[in-house]
Amino acid sequence: MPSVLTMPSRRRALRHWAAGCGASLWGAGVWAGPQIEEPLSHAVRTALSAAVVAAAPPEPVLPHAQAQKTYDDWLHHASQRLARYKKHAAERQEFLQTLWYEARRAGLPLSLVLGVVQVESGFRKYAISSAGARGYMQVMPFWARLIGDGVEGRLFHMQTNLRFGCVILRHYLDRERGDLFLGLGRYNGSRGQAVYPQAVLAAQRQWVHVAD
Repeated sequence: MPSVLTMPSRRRALRHWAAGCGASLWGAGVWAGPQIEEPLSHAVRTALSAAVVAAAPPEPVLPHAQAQKTYDDWLHHASQRLARYKKHAAERQEFLQTLWYEARRAGLPLSLVLGVVQVESGFRKYAISSAGARGYMQVMPFWARLIGDGVEGRLFHMQTNLRFGCVILRHYLDRERGDLFLGLGRYNGSRGQAVYPQAVLAAQRQWVHVAD
């Protein structure tokens, strides 16, 4: 399937949608769709369960000075941009360090995860959608039962939410063979529709940085 970014009709649809809704929707909305609870094979459930086992993110241990500089540079610029959503520098640093760890652990671009969080919850830790999705990455409660310990309230814990969100997004992207348009649509419960993936991709572009 061609990349969504190469399809003029979808770009025109995004421009039309953005003009009507405005960028404020991405920062303020709670936009989780009715993500479908699909049956998982035993192997997939076991793999996903292992992937969400909680562990505190360590301080980044990077292989050389240049990698450390790149990380520090990303953290600085991302923190500046995040200040519109989170006022306290220490809170921003903890959030970004955790997101960096979970995105890297899942093999996801940092900018993509930040784009998803921006669109899904506007960086609100306790956001709840009309569909019942929770937290930063708007994780549906059924995931706690399928691959977690069944305690839905833990989805409001920062690292738990980012861990689940990144693992689930990675799972959907793998199912769609890396197709961002379809993978993001599946994450949102709107597979095949353009509005959500286009919004995330537009938000992602605001977060692209050399450390991605």
